[in-house]
Amino acid sequence: MFWNKRKKESEESLTQGVRLVAYYEPKNVISEQVRTVRTNIEFAGAALDKLQVVMFTSAEMSDGKSTVAANVAVTWAQAGKHVLLVDSDMRRPTLDKTFDLINAQGLSTVLSTDKNPGDIIHSTFVQNLDVLTSGPVPPNPAELLGSKHMASFIEYARANYDIVILDATPVLAVSDVQVSLPQVDGVVVVVRMEKTLKGNVKRTLEILKMSDAKVLGVVERVKSKRGDAGYGYGYGYGYGYGYGETK
Repeated sequence: MFWNKRKKESEESLTQGVRLVAYYEPKNVISEQVRTVRTNIEFAGAALDKLQVVMFTSAEMSDGKSTVAANVAVTWAQAGKHVLLVDSDMRRPTLDKTFDLINAQGLSTVLSTDKNPGDIIHSTFVQNLDVLTSGPVPPNPAELLGSKHMASFIEYARANYDIVILDATPVLAVSDVQVSLPQVDGVVVVVRMEKTLKGNVKRTLEILKMSDAKVLGVVERVKSKRGDAGYGYGYGYGYGYGYGETK
């Protein structure tokens, strides 16, 4: 029953997108929690030379990384930052459905052609927030994400936006995250309480550490006790936060 429910929610995100609580219900307690996540990311990033390109990932599928990434992006835009949200999960994209956009062209187009990213990036109904959808599913996502075209795209994004957020694939599923890490300033790992296996979270953090990634923290996504469709968010720093140290 539990896993069937999780599967249904995962399928809904793929066909309908994720819920933008921070935009549609800005006074909701969940929206405040997302703003707290954003603030904590900024505090964690203060120790870095720069914090402009942030990757959101997870250990497993259906942990809620796309929901957290999209809602944090909204709160950054609401705070006056010019934000670009990129769907770099070209295998299971959701942002086109979330923002009701056509996905005929997107990141895969940028990385496989000479087209200007500015001609493919979409403005959205959220002020200050632009989105680059995943584009058509390519046969070689990891190769594209690790290519010089990806480096050029990130350079373009840095020059034109205050904050760039990558909604990436789960770390343990494929190698897409590892090849993308050289282009990002920090990584946020999303886990889902009572669903994500602790061993998988530990392994994910070990992989990120071996890749010299700057892990900004772990976001715990917890089912609301009110029984509605909402979720609570907790935020923890570093590699621990209840999942065992990786050192």
